[in-house]
Amino acid sequence: MDVLIIGGGIGGLTAALALDKRGHRVTVAEQSGVISEVGAGLQLSPNAMKVMNALGVGARVMRDAFRPQALELRWGRSGMTIFDVPLRKAAVNRWGAEYIHVHRADLIDALREELLARVPDALRLGCHLERYEQRGDKVVAHFAGGEAIEADLIVGADGIHSVVRKQMLGPDTPRFTGNVAWRATVPVSELGDKAPPPTACVWAGPRRHAVTYLLRRGSVANFVGVVQHKKPGEESWTATGAKEQALKDFRRWHPKVRAIIEAADTLNRWPLFDRPQLSKWHEGRAVLLGDACHPMLPFLAQGAAMAIEDAWALGACLSAEPDVEAALTAYEACRKPRATRVQNGARANARTFHRGDPVSRFGTYVPMWMASKAAPGFIHSRNDWLYGYDETAA
Repeated sequence: MDVLIIGGGIGGLTAALALDKRGHRVTVAEQSGVISEVGAGLQLSPNAMKVMNALGVGARVMRDAFRPQALELRWGRSGMTIFDVPLRKAAVNRWGAEYIHVHRADLIDALREELLARVPDALRLGCHLERYEQRGDKVVAHFAGGEAIEADLIVGADGIHSVVRKQMLGPDTPRFTGNVAWRATVPVSELGDKAPPPTACVWAGPRRHAVTYLLRRGSVANFVGVVQHKKPGEESWTATGAKEQALKDFRRWHPKVRAIIEAADTLNRWPLFDRPQLSKWHEGRAVLLGDACHPMLPFLAQGAAMAIEDAWALGACLSAEPDVEAALTAYEACRKPRATRVQNGARANARTFHRGDPVSRFGTYVPMWMASKAAPGFIHSRNDWLYGYDETAA
């Protein structure tokens, strides 16, 4: 089957690998003139790495990654540890694969290299989709400039502003969550003794939190800081903000948090919008994947992982069911409950990290501290449903 994938990001490239593995002919149409990613990090938990390994790209992804020593929660201002649970052995022994931190650009490079090694002519750059049309058992994608590509299936992996979703379901009505995320990367060599710990570390505080971790074998520090704000600004991965505002947002926070902000050349400012659940993920021979159908708030670090799981599931359903529309129905039925649960978990974590008054902070964090001391496996057990999941065996 000829499959046209709209979008050359993490979801689109993974889908191309998953579909190629199942014997389909794939083309990836990317509107940019180059395949690239914004310079920031992400966490790939074991549920995502199981798919990477099954696709044969795990070693490429691990090439420049960092393996955190622990999952950690600290007070944002004092830096006092609430819990610190070992991760490296637990990830493999308990959840079945590595837990890694990887630069987005490095992950994109690994996926692109693997795809081009298998299908040298798979990528079509500078293709801006304007619309698609259903023609019986075919679908035709129309691009700016007049080019048209016919396929048996079109996959909308074109992100939060998906053209495919807009045509399928109409314009969406995103709701501003009241949160804005700052993002930055800084070489560890510039931070000295203020480099963040070698963990997946959440720093919690009233109406804000930060996340720090290391990338590129430990040579780069990654920072995400989420703050409650009244005004959203532009919804964009590439929009920037003033360093003075970021420092104000994290005034009197721990030096290891502020040091990254102070050293950053660029601080991206990303307003966080939430979307209602879609009524459907497919129509005829068009289907959605990743952020195009279930955008994730970042509070579980699962946006990339869910797109990666989607990619495998779509390939598996298309191979198990010869009727395309029946296969797409099976894909949605298999993935929507999982994606919805993760979306809800991310929303809940926002409330957990941002406890404002002393009583609620005490009631939330002290039991976590006590549980981590009395039963270290407790924190791990709370993540079993998420990290232990294996889409390749589902």
